[in-house]
Amino acid sequence: MLRRNFLKASGLGLAGVALAPQLALASADDDDPPNLAADAIPITVEERQARVARAAALMRAHEIDAVLVEAGSSLVYFTGVQWWRSERLTAAILTREGEIAVVTPFFEEPSVRETLALPAEVLTWHEDERPTRLLGAWLEKRGLAKGRIGIEETVRFFAVDGLRQALPDASIIDGSPVVRGCRMVKSPAEIALMQTANDVTLAAYRHVVPKIEKGMSNREIGAMINAATRQLGGTPEFALVLLGEASAYPHGTNSPQEVRDGEVVLMDVGCNVHGYQSDISRTFVHGGADVRQRTVWKQMRRAQQVAFDTAANGLPAGEVDAAIRRYLEGLGYGPRYKLPGTSHRTGHGIGLDGHEPVNLVLGETAPLAPGMCFSNEPGIYLPGEFGIRLEDCFHMTTDGPRWFTEPPRTMDDILA
Repeated sequence: MLRRNFLKASGLGLAGVALAPQLALASADDDDPPNLAADAIPITVEERQARVARAAALMRAHEIDAVLVEAGSSLVYFTGVQWWRSERLTAAILTREGEIAVVTPFFEEPSVRETLALPAEVLTWHEDERPTRLLGAWLEKRGLAKGRIGIEETVRFFAVDGLRQALPDASIIDGSPVVRGCRMVKSPAEIALMQTANDVTLAAYRHVVPKIEKGMSNREIGAMINAATRQLGGTPEFALVLLGEASAYPHGTNSPQEVRDGEVVLMDVGCNVHGYQSDISRTFVHGGADVRQRTVWKQMRRAQQVAFDTAANGLPAGEVDAAIRRYLEGLGYGPRYKLPGTSHRTGHGIGLDGHEPVNLVLGETAPLAPGMCFSNEPGIYLPGEFGIRLEDCFHMTTDGPRWFTEPPRTMDDILA
């Protein structure tokens, strides 16, 4: 289950920390945080048209005639259509000539057109019809009845199977070279929106954390974080807090939790601005840390820096994770993903989705390139005790990696 779905199901929130007095006073006095996203510029029609042109070029390069994308982030990416998945198919087909058709139920057409952001043919189907037959007929009119039709990797089986029946002589193939080829490399406009989202999340931390008190529950503080995120101009995605032993389990537990002195607090918070995501984690100890907690925090912070320093254009993404494994194994953790140590990958791609290809994980061969965006979130987890995780996102530039948010220097300065 994706983290955000787990959090929505469990209602997990955020917990508290003691901060430097000057930071606490500055943040606590700010009861009306500004809207940091007020001037954020949504993706333009021209940019979406450039994406379609890029997709067409990639189709030609990979000998793919058309690509099918379903409702979700890829549909938003290419067409702007903001829709949900149900048993009633809403999808789009893009061709190597740059043509677009959107298929949707007849009674949904007016709603779908509200967010359709560029010219496209809208194919509507009635309840007793099969939408994939409409797509098949549309492709056949373009001489693609025997074509190579790429499928975006998240498209559901019933849609793929229906298209296969509608075009029995077509080759149904993987459309990832096209969709990933477009979405993995972010434009300056996308990176600007992600920067704003990260700014909002960090500001939400700064606004709420100084107001946290001993005895507060994770759910109470999660609500505070989400309220601050909205005031700051973001749309909340998740607000996870793990207290004490729960911090040793990366996505936590449903057990009741409250802030206690001397216990680790692990927070993981994200929002979106015009659809583009942030993802920031901070770990500290409420009321003051002991020597062991500080030692593990410093080790984990160094691991995060190892990942950042390793990232380089042209390097296979998996090598970033491999560098983390070598560092932690040298400290006696692991090996690999075994506990105690880091039981998950170093990071994930991020953009319109909080988690999207490619990942910083062992074995990933995709080379890093300018415009790629990742979370950087190694963790050290000690089952039965506590866990430490810091997370900041970065994007690749022509000169190497660049942080969206700078990691904290010390456990006592987590919001710097």
